Amino acid sequence: MESQEGAAAAVATRDCVLDFSRLSLNTFNVNNVSEDRRRDTRQLFLNYNRLSSLPSSVSLFCNLEFLDISNNGLTAICEGITRLTKLKTLLAKNNRLDEFSLPKEFGSLQLEVLNFSGNRFQEIPLQCTKLLRLQSLSIGGNRLKSIPAEIEYLTSLEMLYLGGNLISDIPPELAHLPYLTYLVLCDNRIQSVPPQLARLHSLRSLSLHNNLLTYLPREILSLVHMQELSLRGNPLVVRFVKEMIYDPPSLLELAGRTIKSRNIPYSPYDMPSNLVRYLDLASKCPNPKCAGVYFDSCVRQIKFVDFCGKYRLPLMHYLCSPECTSPCSSNPQSDAESEEENSVPADRLQRVLLG
Repeated sequence: MESQEGAAAAVATRDCVLDFSRLSLNTFNVNNVSEDRRRDTRQLFLNYNRLSSLPSSVSLFCNLEFLDISNNGLTAICEGITRLTKLKTLLAKNNRLDEFSLPKEFGSLQLEVLNFSGNRFQEIPLQCTKLLRLQSLSIGGNRLKSIPAEIEYLTSLEMLYLGGNLISDIPPELAHLPYLTYLVLCDNRIQSVPPQLARLHSLRSLSLHNNLLTYLPREILSLVHMQELSLRGNPLVVRFVKEMIYDPPSLLELAGRTIKSRNIPYSPYDMPSNLVRYLDLASKCPNPKCAGVYFDSCVRQIKFVDFCGKYRLPLMHYLCSPECTSPCSSNPQSDAESEEENSVPADRLQRVLLG
């Protein structure tokens, strides 16, 4: 009896899948599929054909959950796809799609997985940023030059793959994705990483290899769940470097430093609200032997932090004044650097890929 039930389930599963892949199709005629079969189909494979367009009649597959239209010659996605209210996965890799190829209401879909890798996108379509249930977004191997700030609306996103593009900047809005676990930005033109990425507390894997990075923000140490960080192919500094860029503090900053370092009490009743807000923005100097603070004027340095006892990772380090640094010597380490290195657990990163 159990074997019969298993066989019946297997047949039902096969009936839910319609495979038209690798048939060299130039068109897809939905009329060749019976009404019952269209209703029962959950997965439709049209990949590896010669389709230049997808007919709106694809909407007749009313219960479709998975659609693969990869490796065709598609230049547009039809309006009818927006009527597939149960569609969860759309794979459209290796076509000729760009930011003008999507229907206006594409963002109304309930997609969880979307793959547009290997197309001709120069921008991420704003329709994609309206897919609020999206968990996985892949637009690798395109011509993207930037990541829109609207990416922050994809709050369900767990995996973002944007490798192999022309991206030069990472927007701080990317830090507003609470469930982001895998972030792939390799093979781009990125020169710096915003410190706001330290808010990605779910991040486990960050791929930044083959970019233009020379350092990372020290805040990256707070990514406690990070297991893999790929940095190979970047012009990372290979010897100890100090970058002494220091603008003298303004009178406003000097007054603010005095108030904060001496713990002088203040309240909104004592001064204008804009000065209260300014004082609340004070940053504490990371040097453990310094009790100073800073606002806008600080010394920027590149510090090397030891990960796993094998790799030394260049992190951007901010100090309140040049007095917090020590002159270079044969073993150059400031007090702040020594404290920071000792605070990094040896098992923080399972894999740090520099070579």
